[in-house]
Amino acid sequence: MRILHLHSSFAAGGKELRAVRLMNVFGRGIGHDVVSAQPGALGAAVVLDPALDVGFPEDFPGLQGRPTPARLWRIAQAMQGYDLVLSYNWGAMDAVLAHRLYAGLLQLPPLVHHEDGFNEDEANGLKPSRNLFRRVALAGAAALVVPSRRLEAIARQAWRQPAERLRFIPNGIDCGAFIDKPRPDVLPGVVKREGDRWVGTLAGLRPVKDLPRLVRAFAGLPDPWKLVILGEGPERGAILAEAERLGLGHRVHLPGFVADPSRAVGLFDVFALSSKSEQFPISVVEAMAAGLPVAAPAVGDVADMIAGENAPFIVPAEDEPALAAALAALAEAPDLRARVGAANRAKAQAEYDEAAMISAYRAVYGQAIGAEELV
Repeated sequence: MRILHLHSSFAAGGKELRAVRLMNVFGRGIGHDVVSAQPGALGAAVVLDPALDVGFPEDFPGLQGRPTPARLWRIAQAMQGYDLVLSYNWGAMDAVLAHRLYAGLLQLPPLVHHEDGFNEDEANGLKPSRNLFRRVALAGAAALVVPSRRLEAIARQAWRQPAERLRFIPNGIDCGAFIDKPRPDVLPGVVKREGDRWVGTLAGLRPVKDLPRLVRAFAGLPDPWKLVILGEGPERGAILAEAERLGLGHRVHLPGFVADPSRAVGLFDVFALSSKSEQFPISVVEAMAAGLPVAAPAVGDVADMIAGENAPFIVPAEDEPALAAALAALAEAPDLRARVGAANRAKAQAEYDEAAMISAYRAVYGQAIGAEELV
């Protein structure tokens, strides 16, 4: 069988890496074609198993533009010949509408849509026009998959999605891969030396992650501490400029994208987020599996994801001084960091191991094509 993946972006972010992980697990018996609404944003491809049959069709109609009937018709025609269509986030919603309008006429394969969160333009509130668009377009989907309870509530209330269409699947990872400590020289351009302490994060360097705010929150920590930000994106210059402005250029490091977080996250002493919007960030689960305490704003499901011992370090959204205080409290107390990290690891292993997630996705995709599960 062959699956068509329609992504808002296939850059190396949480949802993209989850999609790649599922593709790798499903194995060589399934072929895939991947389309990005942002041309050239294909960074997650580096993690694909090279033995898989994966194509990146350059002639697929653009996923962004005015949703005119002629354009939607071309997108719908391009979906023909596949066994299953998987669409991801708002950037692929025109394709979801095209499928809704023309699935019967063109005998299109079933479509499963995934919503993982919002970009900068909806970080501070949903747009009524987009709510209506989603409500109409998603009526033709076989299923709508969400990883967070907050998104599930939004889908029910704002997008009027019926319970039989909704599937809540929390993100999961291979928790066992995060147990061993990585080598201190594993990252390009920065080595963790004896006595160094690291605040770290994994994120696409996009405005919604508000990483300049993390630089400011970090600024008050004493000299042995460094800030290490793993990821790539358009905000790299803004992050480095804020570090230079604060005289932190020598203590803020951006080594770039790391294909396998399990080989790096364990070098951190504290994991931090500064995002304006999240839902169920995989990076937090990875930090928990590595036995780290987490300092973060209370966005999405973050406050519910972490262990109870970590709760004091989840601060109100947009409260930069509170984030700075949480980092300071963890930085000055190694025993506290160890205790909170151990509780987080135990919760990750108990609730967020990837086996359950993979099984759930197999079931959703299989049911969409009329089977018990995807094999």
